Amino acid sequence: MIQLTAIQHAEAVLKKHIVKTPLLFSTFFSRMFHADIYLKLENMQKTGSFKIRGATYKLHTLGKKALSKGVITASAGNHAQGVALAAGNVKIPSTIVMPETVSIAKQEATASYGGKVVIHGQNVGESLEKAKEIAGSKGMIFIHPFDDMEVITGQGTIGLEIMKQIREPDLIVVPVGGGGLISGIASAVKMLKPEIKIIGVQAEACPSAKHALSSGKPVRTDTQVSIADGISVSQIGNIPYDILKRFVDDVVLVDEEYIAAAMLLLLERKKILAEGAGAICLAALMNRAIVPPRGGKVVLLVSGGNVDSQLLGRIMAKGLLKQGRIMSFRIRLDDRPGSLAELLFHVAKAKANVLQVNHTRNIRGIPLGSACIDLELETRGADHIREVTDYLKTMGYPISGFDD
Repeated sequence: MIQLTAIQHAEAVLKKHIVKTPLLFSTFFSRMFHADIYLKLENMQKTGSFKIRGATYKLHTLGKKALSKGVITASAGNHAQGVALAAGNVKIPSTIVMPETVSIAKQEATASYGGKVVIHGQNVGESLEKAKEIAGSKGMIFIHPFDDMEVITGQGTIGLEIMKQIREPDLIVVPVGGGGLISGIASAVKMLKPEIKIIGVQAEACPSAKHALSSGKPVRTDTQVSIADGISVSQIGNIPYDILKRFVDDVVLVDEEYIAAAMLLLLERKKILAEGAGAICLAALMNRAIVPPRGGKVVLLVSGGNVDSQLLGRIMAKGLLKQGRIMSFRIRLDDRPGSLAELLFHVAKAKANVLQVNHTRNIRGIPLGSACIDLELETRGADHIREVTDYLKTMGYPISGFDD
């Protein structure tokens, strides 16, 4: 187990190398969930995530001789950037093995911090094996993203910061991937105030910590593609698992639609850009996987804000769909002059805004004299969608889904 004194030492070491991130009270979310909701904004940390903490502390525990040949790790994003920057700060070379699926933006971000990027493997697990192989052959120091005592200790400094920024919170909610973040925070918080609840959150697409706790040991879990790619880890670490089962009160799951909706809500209401893993704690409140204590103090950890720009629009659209802010449907019309104009007139009367319209005659099963209109509308929510649907049906327009 990690001692409180070790985390306090890490805090002293990191003071000159990291940002003490804000703890932001949200009136909007507090009213929404009937509790005092605070956001710990690690998306405002250097490199855009908490990972710089553990990477920096790990390097400071190693001697100069050990570091002379450089360090190596494997990551699909945030840990890569954290290690690259930490290594650059102490003027040693770093190599980052990244899977073939990683975006060009993340490769370039890692390289911009001074890391040498090596592409290998279809997933982070294969990249980790390659990184260990290179470390052994070249005498480099391998830094594991989460199954490392010093890395976890560095992440635990977030827990100390929270406890200094808010007096006795009732609940702290933390994203879980490999387990390094929550095990560090839980170690710090539970040793100071064991009565504070710590709950972890994972994507349903990758429930490795949940499965480990129910199985009684870390187990490899089948994973699906998730918006929360930063915590898509198929098996939690051995060290984090031991800490989780001792200090973490529960681990809950959230589906993709709620994660996207949480990202959108943070952006619109608080102007906070959070990646999927960073928004997942809010998502757990939105889908009621976690019900905050009424009137209690709740801290949600926004672990990072590194979102690939090409994915942001798609994720926001998914969030809008979840909130009923977009509706998509198909209508078959008589193919005559003015029929589309009439339809759009009625859409306007229903107070919906047209985002996209596609008019086509060339669809199998559509008879001569008919056309299909695919519409995407901006709406105000689920009630407005029902109003638009009922009105158009009343006006004689048979609405169907795109698969009909």
